[in-house]
Amino acid sequence: MQERAQETRERLLIAAAEVFDEYGYAGASITKIIERSACTTGAIYFHFGSKKELALEVMRHQSETVLPFVASRGVQRVVDVSLVWARQLQRDPLLRAGVRLGVEQSTFGVHDASTFHNWAQIVQPSLQEAADAGELLDGVVPEEVAEYLVGACTGIQIFSELVSRRRDLPGRTMLMWRYLLPGILRAELIPQIRMDIELPRPNGDRGA
Repeated sequence: MQERAQETRERLLIAAAEVFDEYGYAGASITKIIERSACTTGAIYFHFGSKKELALEVMRHQSETVLPFVASRGVQRVVDVSLVWARQLQRDPLLRAGVRLGVEQSTFGVHDASTFHNWAQIVQPSLQEAADAGELLDGVVPEEVAEYLVGACTGIQIFSELVSRRRDLPGRTMLMWRYLLPGILRAELIPQIRMDIELPRPNGDRGA
């Protein structure tokens, strides 16, 4: 029974993400989510309680669509997280919905920066690792770089969505690093940073 309940919860979460991604919070009715998930009204309220709670849960799952693809360390890991994020935004509705809801959250009465802080906390240890190894330039503060990256990536994806429906987002992310790396990383280490991470399709991929 517990396994079945977890499967139902996961199905509702994915269905809700697809609907939020397509219609935004205002246009994503409970009816649409129920139809997409093939679950009952009772199931959705049992697992999530309300549409707002469901939206918050989608927002919290962003990193789970990215981190399984990243196995590197230090500055390379930070770069890889951003590149996988850029590519997953092109194909994973759970990530797209989480990002969209994070930007639109004030329209449904939420003021929650936790998902943005979460991204900063994900990359900060890797930046600190690089700092401890003497790889960062003097005066570079890992915490400040981590928060700056979250803001920069947020702006890049909004711009990319408007001009190309995110088709150019990986390229824009690489361009960001072209100008950012010389400001944080020792010059002799910059050529070692790779921008060609492979992103396989796992079983059950949610890609559009």
